[in-house]
Amino acid sequence: MTVLPDDGLSLAAEFPDATHEQWQRLVEGVLRKSGKEVSGEAAEEALSTKLEDGLTTRPLYTARENAADTGFPGFAPFVRGGTPEGASVAGWDVRQRFTGTDPARLNEAALADLENGTTSLWLTVGRGGIPVDGLARALEGVYLDLAPVSLDAGADYADAARALLALYEEREVSPEAARARLGADPLGHEARTGEALDLAAAAALARETAAAWPHVRTLTVDALPYHEAGGSAAEELGLSLATGVAYLRALTTGNGLTAGTGLTMETALGQLEFRYAATADQFLTIAKLRAARRLWARVADACGAPEAGAQRQHAVTSPVMMTRRDPWVNMLRTTVACVAAGVGGADSVTVLPFDQELGLPDAFARRIARNTSTILLEESHLARVIDPAGGSYYVEQLTDELAHAAWEFFQTIEKAGGQAAALRSGLVAERLAATWAERSKKLAKRREPITGVSEFPLLSEKPVVREPAPPAPTGGLPRVRRDEAYEALRARSDAHRAATGARPRIFLAALGPASAHTARATFASNLFQAGGIEPVHDPVSVDPATAAEAYAASGADGMAVLCSSDALYEEQAEAVAAALRSAGATTVFLAGRPGTAAPAVDEYVFAGCDAVAVLSSVLDRMGVAL
Repeated sequence: MTVLPDDGLSLAAEFPDATHEQWQRLVEGVLRKSGKEVSGEAAEEALSTKLEDGLTTRPLYTARENAADTGFPGFAPFVRGGTPEGASVAGWDVRQRFTGTDPARLNEAALADLENGTTSLWLTVGRGGIPVDGLARALEGVYLDLAPVSLDAGADYADAARALLALYEEREVSPEAARARLGADPLGHEARTGEALDLAAAAALARETAAAWPHVRTLTVDALPYHEAGGSAAEELGLSLATGVAYLRALTTGNGLTAGTGLTMETALGQLEFRYAATADQFLTIAKLRAARRLWARVADACGAPEAGAQRQHAVTSPVMMTRRDPWVNMLRTTVACVAAGVGGADSVTVLPFDQELGLPDAFARRIARNTSTILLEESHLARVIDPAGGSYYVEQLTDELAHAAWEFFQTIEKAGGQAAALRSGLVAERLAATWAERSKKLAKRREPITGVSEFPLLSEKPVVREPAPPAPTGGLPRVRRDEAYEALRARSDAHRAATGARPRIFLAALGPASAHTARATFASNLFQAGGIEPVHDPVSVDPATAAEAYAASGADGMAVLCSSDALYEEQAEAVAAALRSAGATTVFLAGRPGTAAPAVDEYVFAGCDAVAVLSSVLDRMGVAL
């Protein structure tokens, strides 16, 4: 009979522990087979991925990582969650966003969503939303003590807040039951519109609210304007910290109000909710939310209220990642983002409908959005584990590195005079623009692929049409989208088809058997379709004798691309290219490395080329108007 040791069964007890150096040597062997002669740390570096903010994702994380102590859920520094029980009781708050200007239609949609899984409402009020005096109609039949309301009212926040609180009084909602979010965000509004609002007035509203409605939060620190302007995760965090600190100063000192009107630090901290973007980069989103809580706990500790430093978080699936072409894929993106938000510990999660960028979402899109959370909560049981990513060497290290990068940027903002000064001086806009410029290069080169847009586009897709949404606020930081460069190219193609009856075409000259040309023909087909250019390759394969006839029958607009193996390029490229030119091709591309069959072709397309520049140039030469 075998007696197990007190510490339990060790399945690897009879095997020696592998060392990091042994793993590196195995990596060296694999890289050597691929032609890379590197060793030691250089071998590991070859498999690493550079991220924004100077971060690096390495191929292996072990116990040797030196991430900071994360503590326990519900206790400072709150990395592992703002409450000890996490979201294990009921899961996160499923907060549905509603836009539109008709209170009656909004009310119908809100009631339907509340009956089918939504637990709180996020309403656009004032300019670009329902009128303030229509708030009561929009919330008719809503049990306000059960369904919290979050407002997004921009410059009209004070009027909207007072209208909502008056409605609470009218419907006899007790101060203990009211859980509203009034959405006052003067600095966020300035970031979006360039319009400066009086911070002292927001502080006065918070003081008034805190006295009468202890569980209502007046101020929202919305980091979405910075994310939507192209900011990185660390920049989003740093700017949210700077905004939160500015609000704390206004709340606790009165910011010019009469003496003695400031709130205590504990009460001031309870007046804030933070809003962050959740993207399809699930691990970065998880780390961002965990790092945000850690950073805000540090602020609270420095302000003398460490136990009140649990950040209240509202995560919203990223508008930047949403595409207008093949919008159905957005359902997959928002699902991953919702998983990341829940695992990261967000208190409230808004899944934007998949047709968000096309106009007003319809009932089906709203249903899919709310059911995303419901499936993850009720069927996948995602909220039944407290901090499910905790203890992962990768997540803990990424959280730590992201927190340090964000804190460094926060210090830069504070040295510049704080959030308001940084916005008005152009510091924020310049920093975000530089970040987006670098990311745009990756998007253009398809190093950051966009499924359905830059990769595997479908030119024959039927457009999804929606009723126009109210225009978004403008005048401040720009709003960027990952698909914007490709969307412009596709729009040119659409206009050309509308004017001529056909899309611009390019001929794919596939050489040799399928085994030789399939990979590069598929690559070229995807590349040119990303610009709205229809690839034509009939017959399946050509040779010097048939290339001219096949090109003439293709209807191509002066362009052809050779697709095959390097060996067949050497044998046939020159003759096939000459035949194509004789048939009217003005430009012959080659799918492959630059320099291959150099005398025979004009240009090259290959993995890592600037796809946007290539496609734009091709459309120009085809005479497709801007």
